[in-house]
Amino acid sequence: KGTWQQNAGSVTPPAGFTNYLGFTSSSAYTVGAAEQFNLYQPVEGFNVADLAWGTANAKTITVSFWVRSSLTGTFGGSIYNNAPNRSYPFSYTISSANTWESKAVVISGDTSGTWLTTNGIGLYLNFSLGAGSTVSGTAGSWAAGRYDSATGATSVVGTNGATFYITGVQLEPGSVATPF
Repeated sequence: KGTWQQNAGSVTPPAGFTNYLGFTSSSAYTVGAAEQFNLYQPVEGFNVADLAWGTANAKTITVSFWVRSSLTGTFGGSIYNNAPNRSYPFSYTISSANTWESKAVVISGDTSGTWLTTNGIGLYLNFSLGAGSTVSGTAGSWAAGRYDSATGATSVVGTNGATFYITGVQLEPGSVATPF
């Protein structure tokens, strides 16, 4: 449904960055109810063990990143566990087309579920490029099951030639995004 490329479209990345990952939609695709189109990063359990997710001491995290798209609107993503039976759909807004914008999403730690703290995948950080109704959930709260995006989020694959670029992704404990 599209192509991926480092530094797609030869756009200058934001100050302090050399590269970005770019996606370009190759059609105007209508996403089916159970379909999802994602950019995701698995994070090893050893790297997130200190978050204490699945316990009463679960820590809040902040996901920060730079994003640029030819589309504007509310976009979605999620954090989910390895099972995958716990997820946190989130949303963020791109206000200006074809302009780099800095975003930060604060996510309260999950006090439920099972989160691996070994060399397996501890969590997935997911950015949605299009998700159907059965794989989209309410933004801003933990849910049982795997959701890839927030309900009603913009579908990049839904517009022919639409672009989505991202760089400087950082996931860290706390409720404040620190410099990359």
